[in-house]
Amino acid sequence: MKIHGFQKMTLLDFPGKVACTVFTGGCNLRCPFCHNASLVTEIDGESEIKEAEILDFLSKRNGLLDGVAITGGEPLLQNDIVDFIRKIKELGFAVKLDTNGTFPDKLKYLVNSKLVDYVAMDIKNSPSKYAITSGLKEFDFSCIKESIDFLLEGNVDFEFRTTVVKEFHQIDDFAEIGKLISGAPKYFLQNFVDSGNLIGENLHSVPKEEIEKAKEILSSFIKNVEIRGL
Repeated sequence: MKIHGFQKMTLLDFPGKVACTVFTGGCNLRCPFCHNASLVTEIDGESEIKEAEILDFLSKRNGLLDGVAITGGEPLLQNDIVDFIRKIKELGFAVKLDTNGTFPDKLKYLVNSKLVDYVAMDIKNSPSKYAITSGLKEFDFSCIKESIDFLLEGNVDFEFRTTVVKEFHQIDDFAEIGKLISGAPKYFLQNFVDSGNLIGENLHSVPKEEIEKAKEILSSFIKNVEIRGL
């Protein structure tokens, strides 16, 4: 496991749980608005945290923590992610997985094996704009559609979420997204915030009235739409 960040307690990253957060290094996308650029393009080998250190910490936190949120980067890029999560589950913790949805086979395996309890999947944009929003020249959207369709089957508790950036998202995109994930139990619009650690530059949040209009459009497809970051 390439682990390059560890937050020992969070009340925000895992809904309904007191958790810790593990940050994996590396990603197969290059989203310009990514706020964890140091985990994607500028990985410091000396900052790597040993898997054993995380597991030792968890072994002493039963009764104090409920779960572990695993984020990145893209966690499913890790070859040994399944074994790592299995060890966490054996210690008695719930697991939340953050993913960009590009590894549907791994996602299905983890869910069907009861190794993850909650999935948060990013929806970068409407299908026609996925490549540019992901920072790539080309993008095969079929993997995203496969992951979406699988989660919509309801085999695990999950959420979809989109970071809304002025330079990448227009109102028409949200109608397309709504159709794509229609019937999802919950969807979060996250207004872009410049963390100072971005892959791109000169990016901006959207005005409050625009993101509220997006919520209105999406609410005809999804029961629970919420806004984060206003």
